[in-house]
Amino acid sequence: MSRKNVRLLGGHPLVAYSIAAGLQARQVERVLVSTDDEEIAQIARRYGAEVPFLRPEALAQDDTPDLPVFQHALQWLEQEEGYRPEIVVQLRPTSPLRPPECVDRGIDILRAHPEADSVRAVVVSGQNPYKMWRISPDGRLVPLLKDADGEAYNTPRQLLPPTYWQTGHLDVVRTATLREKNSMTGDIVFSLLMEPVYAIDIDGPLDHDRAEQLLQHGSMALVQPRS
Repeated sequence: MSRKNVRLLGGHPLVAYSIAAGLQARQVERVLVSTDDEEIAQIARRYGAEVPFLRPEALAQDDTPDLPVFQHALQWLEQEEGYRPEIVVQLRPTSPLRPPECVDRGIDILRAHPEADSVRAVVVSGQNPYKMWRISPDGRLVPLLKDADGEAYNTPRQLLPPTYWQTGHLDVVRTATLREKNSMTGDIVFSLLMEPVYAIDIDGPLDHDRAEQLLQHGSMALVQPRS
């Protein structure tokens, strides 16, 4: 879906929902948007975010991972402003439906666990990966995961270990994890468990339509942009 971050959702550009989640969080000092797109930068500023720089083209490709983008932002802030935050919160625009307290809850979890490198939002997975397979080059099914008995795929679902799927709603990361461990998560990752109803990753028109339906007819509490 082309230019989905500026497509309107509930009357607001998609990126506005992540900006609102940061602005409305009690423990977030600054909300910054990293982009190479001047239109997105203008929209971000209109909704209250800072855009102190435009991202270099080399870090704005379709396959650019998150880590160098965050390292670039941290380096710019330190060199240009002498600003070095202790914690960084990632709020992806493609996961716009968030409960009002989720950002502060994630930060609280990280601060409550000094040993943690990061906190990541998750929901109970809709399909248990113990029931999943890979297909080998010769066409045979190979279990994706194995348990001690070797036949987890034949175990009743209710007896399998619960599994969780990472959403794009929230990552809370120590700056030291990004700088010293060169990782978006580090080694010790704690969970922020969310209700599955919020778990919409907008990747195409059908995802967008579902999010619109939930905005119009859903009953859950949501962070809403303030233009």
